[in-house]
Amino acid sequence: MKIIKGLAFAPFALTCLLATPGLALAQSGKTVLILRELDTDKYDPHRTTARGAAEVLFMAADTMVGLDYDMKTPVPALAKSWTVSPDGLTYTFNLRDDVTFCSGRKMTAKDVVASYERWLNPETKGLERWRAGPVDSITAPDDATVVYKLKKPYNELLRQMAHYMHSVINIDQVKELGQDYGVKAFDGTGPYCFQSWSPRNEVVLTRHAGYNWGPAIYKDPTPKVDKIVWKIVPEESTRLTALQSGQADLSRYLPQWAIKDLKADKRLFVSKADPFYWTFFLGFKIDKPMLTDVNVRRAINLAIDRKALTEAITFGEAVPATSMLATSTPAGKNEAYRYDPDAANKLLDEAGWKKQSDGYRYKDGQLSLLHYGITGYWKDIMEAVQGDMKKVGVDLRVQLFDSTSAWGKLATQEFDEFSMSFGYMSTGEALNSYFLSNSIPTPNRMNWKDAETDRWLGEGSEALDAAAGDAILSKALTKISDGAAWIPLYHDSLYLVGGPRMKPMRAHGIFGAAAYKGLDIELK
Repeated sequence: MKIIKGLAFAPFALTCLLATPGLALAQSGKTVLILRELDTDKYDPHRTTARGAAEVLFMAADTMVGLDYDMKTPVPALAKSWTVSPDGLTYTFNLRDDVTFCSGRKMTAKDVVASYERWLNPETKGLERWRAGPVDSITAPDDATVVYKLKKPYNELLRQMAHYMHSVINIDQVKELGQDYGVKAFDGTGPYCFQSWSPRNEVVLTRHAGYNWGPAIYKDPTPKVDKIVWKIVPEESTRLTALQSGQADLSRYLPQWAIKDLKADKRLFVSKADPFYWTFFLGFKIDKPMLTDVNVRRAINLAIDRKALTEAITFGEAVPATSMLATSTPAGKNEAYRYDPDAANKLLDEAGWKKQSDGYRYKDGQLSLLHYGITGYWKDIMEAVQGDMKKVGVDLRVQLFDSTSAWGKLATQEFDEFSMSFGYMSTGEALNSYFLSNSIPTPNRMNWKDAETDRWLGEGSEALDAAAGDAILSKALTKISDGAAWIPLYHDSLYLVGGPRMKPMRAHGIFGAAAYKGLDIELK
């Protein structure tokens, strides 16, 4: 069965770009054109989990804490220093006193408190609030101090504070715009100001005058260009051609088969993020009638030839998944995460799903699953998966939607299986992102509701000793792996490539946003 496409968008924007020689070069000498594949549904840090949003929000907003390239060391950002109480419950942040929003209003500790209050308010329907930890209170005793008190220790707090969801926002603008916040406008303190957004086309950012408070990983914390245009270009060959020809300047969305040649091109720079944790996976709604049997989920896992898929899609630039996660946590390898179609057929036979003359399986109806996902690179992946499942008698009906509508579709209970890729900094972050009971229906699209998992994730996050926390999280990871709620496909790599006009810069692994704050984006 062929893939059923959802909404698609035409390559008109870059077709015009390529038809006009030197267009990018003919723009302002300090305008940088960045190409990417997908957009998002909104640019509201508290109500989106899309990488497309993260890439822009890291540049348009700031967090109290930044993250070093090692993906584990917190560094000063809006907070120039902090202290932590011996019991791990009280964090006191000393803020810079020279920070302004793009609107010109000075930022104070009250803005930090208001940002968290908005995110944590149930009426906001803020996503992934666990990233804030078990908050007791967040107060501003003066304009330059934030006191962040927890009910229980949370060993990942500082690292999580580098995430874009911890962005400090202008709460006055939120009240003014309501549901249009992050759609019509966004007023942040970041190095670049949100000027305009044309959905499925481009986001335009302009230099934030006077900005000099970037994370401590940057030697020079000031923006180096006047304008950054994030252009949506669905076709990877078009992105590649535009970058090589100098009509675009920067992209992390280039075909992996081209990496070797890009490295050999002396006009370009290629930087690989290391470390980088990003996993491509398929998720099951485990309470759907055809998927409640764990052996059916395990059988489908066994049917997927991850090695062949990874080689075909990434040309050896990614690692086939034999575990759910790419981190060093000592758990997660599972017998289901291998390729064994004979074992898959046997499990399905034992589960009562019998193959008929048409090659598909039946038991009180056909074993047929509805899959939702996002268009773009997933098209080729899902065609391979669809073929593997068909070989063991499973009918997979695939619907892909563009990124502006997909997130809404993925928040429903309409489907049986979905495709997703996601970045993480640790095992705790990965599991908390997807497997907490209170995160149903999104991002816990699997409907994994398990009190023991919730308890282990809480205890693992509360442990002040890293080894003890890791051991607890390993138990949760093992249980989830045994439950085969996912089909992990591969653990990806991340390359940032700059065009002929760009000075070399270092790729960052944070949430797949390779340019991070954009403070080292500089023209030759």
